[in-house]
Amino acid sequence: MEDSPPPQKQKRSRISAGLLIFRRNNTIQVLLAHPGGPFFARKDDGVWTIPKGEAGPSEDLLTRARIEAEEELGIKPSGNWIPLGSIKQKGGKTVHAWAVEGDLPESFELRSNKFQIEWPPHSGNFKEFPEIDRAEFFPEEIARRKINPAQIPFLDRLQAALAPK
Repeated sequence: MEDSPPPQKQKRSRISAGLLIFRRNNTIQVLLAHPGGPFFARKDDGVWTIPKGEAGPSEDLLTRARIEAEEELGIKPSGNWIPLGSIKQKGGKTVHAWAVEGDLPESFELRSNKFQIEWPPHSGNFKEFPEIDRAEFFPEEIARRKINPAQIPFLDRLQAALAPK
């Protein structure tokens, strides 16, 4: 009997797609998500993100962005999709984004996917955490402080797209 090769690690996608949901409330406010898990529990400024997720090799990116919003937030955004292009994050991942005007229902309850990691590290114990643990609307000036710095161009592009022509 021949030895079978060791199982291959599944290669993670280096491409994500997400939505920048915004609302007009005297000013523009944007919806950001705070990453869940122990690494981000005590971090705030610079770690929030647009709701996004990894896309498969030939997957339609806008469809993936819409699915991620539904899975992570439990809402189905719809409307006029404003393409915001893409950015490259510090770790090398490319994020494609679209903006859409919308709001959260009054009965909003965060419904995020979960992931498992060994916690504490090297303990042999695995714990489950939500991918995102909070989602909030922020005025643009606060959002610029909260958002992952690599994603600030999405805020600039949204502002440009909404500017009177």
